[in-house]
Amino acid sequence: MRIVVIGGTGRVGSNVVKRLAAKGHDAVPASPETGVDTISGDGLAAVMAGADVVVDVSNAPAWEDDAVLAFFTTSTRNLLAAEQAAGVGHHVAVSIVGAERLPDSGYLRAKVAQEAEIEAGSVPYTILRSTQFLEFLPQIVEAGAEDGGVRLPTGLMQFVAADEVAATVAELAIGSPANGRVELGGPEALGVDAWARRLFTATGDDREVIADPHARYFGTELHGGELTTGDGARIGAIDFDRWLAGDAQAALR
Repeated sequence: MRIVVIGGTGRVGSNVVKRLAAKGHDAVPASPETGVDTISGDGLAAVMAGADVVVDVSNAPAWEDDAVLAFFTTSTRNLLAAEQAAGVGHHVAVSIVGAERLPDSGYLRAKVAQEAEIEAGSVPYTILRSTQFLEFLPQIVEAGAEDGGVRLPTGLMQFVAADEVAATVAELAIGSPANGRVELGGPEALGVDAWARRLFTATGDDREVIADPHARYFGTELHGGELTTGDGARIGAIDFDRWLAGDAQAALR
């Protein structure tokens, strides 16, 4: 199959392209770097020609509330229109587990709006809802830095390895459209503060971790398990220790 991967030069997208190509598919990375702009529409018609499947793993270049909403809705509308015109039979997109449960977050509201565009469109689809990537754990921890320590939420997070997200995306892309959602999460759920302590122990960081139930994550408080998977979800096999021993080095640099 010819499979166009929007965001195909990024962390997950390049992994998806590699996996699809290894299975004999014509995997085409598409991003502004390759001349495809989903906001202006430049390059979309050309890259869609002959495509069987389109995978969208792109992310917004700016995360301010209005900007991220505009990116995901405009990009998705443009993609779906180009797909419909080209006769694409399957649209696969990556979203976030629990996004609709945290409406105070502008980023998560934007992902909900993206899903709504896909569901309202005419192209058969599969939405993969993933939990947060282990690769972003250091960044999330640093977002809470203050006065020589870190102040972080106690709400649960269920980190999953980006490699397993890419593997799942590639599998879904060559399957039949679900016309619904598939959930994927990591093998363990801990409070964000507990994840930070685990990371600091592993890396020798002696900063204090302050547990604060009111500390915000992407603009919202986490009160429990909003960002964890539900019944029937796929659960990855790569836990923190295995990730740390393998793919973590780039994230920790």
